Amino acid sequence: MDFRLTEEQEMVRDSARKFGKRWAPKMDELHRRAVEDGEFDRTFFTDLAEAGFAGALIPEEWGGSGMGLTPLAIAMETMAIEGVGSAMLMLTQMNALCILRAGPDELRQKYLPPVAAGELVMAFAITEPDAGSNSFRMATVAERRGDDIVLNGTKTFITGADICDKILLIARSMPHEERKAKEMPKTAGFNVVVVDPKAKGFSMTEVPTRGIEGLKQWTLHFDDVICDDVVGDEHMGIIPMFDVLNAERTLAAAAALGMTERLLLKAVEYAKDRKVFGDRAIGSYQAIQHPLAEIKAELEAVRLLFYKCATMFDQGARPMEIGPYATMCKYLAGELAIKAADQALQTFGGSGFSSETGMIDAYVNARLLRTAPISREMILNQVAEHVLGLPRSY
Repeated sequence: MDFRLTEEQEMVRDSARKFGKRWAPKMDELHRRAVEDGEFDRTFFTDLAEAGFAGALIPEEWGGSGMGLTPLAIAMETMAIEGVGSAMLMLTQMNALCILRAGPDELRQKYLPPVAAGELVMAFAITEPDAGSNSFRMATVAERRGDDIVLNGTKTFITGADICDKILLIARSMPHEERKAKEMPKTAGFNVVVVDPKAKGFSMTEVPTRGIEGLKQWTLHFDDVICDDVVGDEHMGIIPMFDVLNAERTLAAAAALGMTERLLLKAVEYAKDRKVFGDRAIGSYQAIQHPLAEIKAELEAVRLLFYKCATMFDQGARPMEIGPYATMCKYLAGELAIKAADQALQTFGGSGFSSETGMIDAYVNARLLRTAPISREMILNQVAEHVLGLPRSY
C-alpha cells in the first residue's frame, strides 16, 4: 500500500487546480446563462479536453487520453475545491463509458472521439414519474419497428436536457407483461438508446428546481421518437448501464469532497478574521474550532475510501466488487458535504444567509448529494443486504 499520489497524479492535480482557478471567476455567469438563456459555454468542455479530462475514460484509439478514473476523480475533486464543476461532465463521462464498454465499434467511433474533444455533451435519462430508485418499474418503451427503434413514454428530473447534444436513455424494449410471458430474466427486456433532443415527437417541460450547479431539470416526453442508435445488445441494456454506475458514484463523491474542502477553507478563513468580543477572532473559540477540526478529520478518512474506489476501478475489479465501496463512499462524502455546509453557514452566522457569501447556495447544493444520484436510504438498504447479509427490506 502506497498512499502517496504518483508523479502523474500530482501533475493532474496541478493541471486541475490551474483549470479551476482559470474558470472560477466565470462560473456564476456560466450558471446564469444556463438557467436564464438555456446556453452553456462550450469552451468549458473544449478546455477540459485540452487538459485531457474530457477523454480520461476513453482509450487513445478512440481519441481519448486514457488516463483512467483515478486521475479524472482527482481532477474533479480539485476543481470543486476551486468552486468549478458541471454535472454535465460527470453525465457525459458516464455515458461515454457505457458506450465504450457495450459498443459496438461503430458507435465507439461515432461518439467517443467527439466526447474526448469536448465537442459532444450528453444528458442521461433513467428516472420516470413512477420509477425512481426501482428502475424495473419503468414504463417507457424503446421497441423495434422494422429497422427503427421507436421510443414512447416519459422521463423526469433529467439534468441539462436543454443544453446537451444527445441523450443516453434506458427504456424497456418490450412491455413488462411481454417479457414475463416470454420467460425472459428480470434483467432482460431493456434497451439503452441514444436520442437527439431535436428529434420529431420529442418535447420537454421544465421542472422548477434548485441546487444542481445552475442546470435546469426537465420532464421529457417521447411520442414515436425514432432513436439514433442502440448501445450494446438489444434487450440487454440494463447490464452495461448498471456496470458504469460505480464510476458515477465515485465521481459524485469527488464533487462532494471538493465541495467539503472548499467550504471548510472558507469557514476557517472567516473564523480567523471575524471578531465579535474584543480583539479575539471567533476562530479562537473551541465552539468554532472543534466542529471544523472534526470535519477535517472525516474528510481525510473519506478521501482514502474515495481513492480506493477509483483505484479498484482502474485495476479492473468486477462491478460487484467495487459496488459496495462506491456506494458507501458516495454516502459518506454526501453526508460530510452537508455537515460542512451546515457548519460553514453557522460559522458565518447571519452573513451566511447573504447571497454575497454563497453559503446558503452551497447548503442547497450540498443537500442534493444526500438524494442524488442515489439516495442515502437506498445505499443503506444495499449495504445491509449485500454487505452485511441481512434480509432484503424493500
